[in-house]
Amino acid sequence: MNAIKKIAISACLISAGAGFCSNFAAAQEPEASGPLAGARMVGQGTLRFLGFDVYRARLWAAPGFEAADYAAHPLALELTYHRSFTAEAIAKRSLEEMRRVGSFTPEQAARWQQALQAALPDVKPGDRLLGVYRPGAGAVFRMGGRVVGEVPDAEFARLFFGIWLSPQTSEPALRQALIAPPRSAAGSPP
Repeated sequence: MNAIKKIAISACLISAGAGFCSNFAAAQEPEASGPLAGARMVGQGTLRFLGFDVYRARLWAAPGFEAADYAAHPLALELTYHRSFTAEAIAKRSLEEMRRVGSFTPEQAARWQQALQAALPDVKPGDRLLGVYRPGAGAVFRMGGRVVGEVPDAEFARLFFGIWLSPQTSEPALRQALIAPPRSAAGSPP
């Protein structure tokens, strides 16, 4: 029973793109050393499930980024993990979340799960995984300043980053934290 309970809890926490709570904190200044040339940090939030932090997400995009048309813009999404997950578990959960964003065939699902599992490393608390979205080209994944994998499929990449940025996300509060414009010191929009 203990092993089954652990598996169930792990399955719930494997939210490479889903959870139930988020905190908002948007950057007001461009990131000098951001992951994309000319990009600034748009926003950040923490994904929680049953009160446990799963990861912190941070979104970078160039000025002019429009969330309603996220798929038209190069962007980077960094996840700093608070839990350990295997690449297989992340890939499986990602495909489940991608189905909320758009439809795809069972053949695409099998191909994408295999490609994503090969592109991602296993993660442990403190690991920072960066996904770079290249419109029309695919996704590149980096960890520790080096490329760890790539999925050169434009439709996969659009749906994958839609886990966080599409209006169909399972986590609208986290999406809002990532895409909301910065607030002024008085707390009202600039």
